[in-house]
Amino acid sequence: MAEIIARDWFDHYMVPCFAPAPFIPVRAAGSRVWDQAGKEYIDLAGGIAVNSLGHANADLTAALVEQAGKLWHIGNGYTNEPVLRLAKRLVDATFADKVFFCNSGAEANEAALKLARKYAHDHHGAHKHEIIAFTNSFHGRTLFTVTVGGQPKYSADYAPLPPGITHLPYNDLKAVEQQISDNTCAVIVEPVVGEGGVIPADPAFLKGLRALCDKHQATLIFDEVQTGAGRTGALYAYQAYGVEPDILTSAKGLGGGFPIGAMLAKEAWAQVFQPGTHGTTFGGNPLAATVADKVLSLLDATLLQGVRERHDMIVSRLEQLNARYGLFSAIRGKGLLIGAALAEPWHGKAKTLTNLAAEEGLIALIAGPDVLRFAPALDISPAELDDGFARLERAIARFV
Repeated sequence: MAEIIARDWFDHYMVPCFAPAPFIPVRAAGSRVWDQAGKEYIDLAGGIAVNSLGHANADLTAALVEQAGKLWHIGNGYTNEPVLRLAKRLVDATFADKVFFCNSGAEANEAALKLARKYAHDHHGAHKHEIIAFTNSFHGRTLFTVTVGGQPKYSADYAPLPPGITHLPYNDLKAVEQQISDNTCAVIVEPVVGEGGVIPADPAFLKGLRALCDKHQATLIFDEVQTGAGRTGALYAYQAYGVEPDILTSAKGLGGGFPIGAMLAKEAWAQVFQPGTHGTTFGGNPLAATVADKVLSLLDATLLQGVRERHDMIVSRLEQLNARYGLFSAIRGKGLLIGAALAEPWHGKAKTLTNLAAEEGLIALIAGPDVLRFAPALDISPAELDDGFARLERAIARFV
């Protein structure tokens, strides 16, 4: 008889840095998930904006299985065909001249920040090392990236932290003008703040950052870990804003559920990383590269147009719910990265609402204690959206 794996195994055997739901998903297809008891859920979280083409996508599965029968891993002393194909596709589709592959968004941001500091060191001297980031930002969980992230609750217990990092208010260009100097090596920004509340950048803010970085010879880094790979309705959000960074980081939806990260860079920056200056064991492995290449091949104009249409559907449904329940103070976001901020009477209770939603058969996210976050598959069907929001309304009726 097969051994029954229970939820309390997590409490017995896993380091408790997560607090997973009481149910265990075991099967999924598209935007539907089933748990051990056979209960069905509509997934409006997408594995935290990761499952860009849904669960068990047939095209991704076929690509992965085919590559698994050829070559899994070869090490960074060699290259491989899938990673070269993927690198060319990304360069052809973006501002970048070169790509570095790794395994996660945190690793991509770590590489970007190291590259920016080394570029400044090599071209200008050791004095040019300061980094400007923004409050409520999130860039990863390594010591460097968690320090650059603008949420002290994630970094305070790990002091002493890497120095030379300043956090300024998001969308406040004047604050950046007052802080930036010839000692600044980089400005790192999310085009849409994700974990910190789903807040899009003002176009003038990003354009102003570009101008200030040019003036002070600082590197402009766009963290598109969450906004990339079609999430906002463009391949990368910078393309819709019309502002080119020097370095861009990508992960999450790039692999459609298979772990991969990427740092995209202009030529002058890329040349700073020579053999021995940075590296990775698993980054750019043939399996991850194959799946990511298939994801990008499917992100065509029709699918991206569908993302924008689904954005309007979700916003409309949220507005209808708000008209009935008065629950939200703001609805914001880009494409299929959408936040619904709870009105003051319900501050701090976003997690309570998502727990109720799960009881009703809906998987949703939070972006801080006061914001519901929706990041479903880019190809979620209108019928699945209708079903999901019917379930959300049942949870809201219990919540208010």
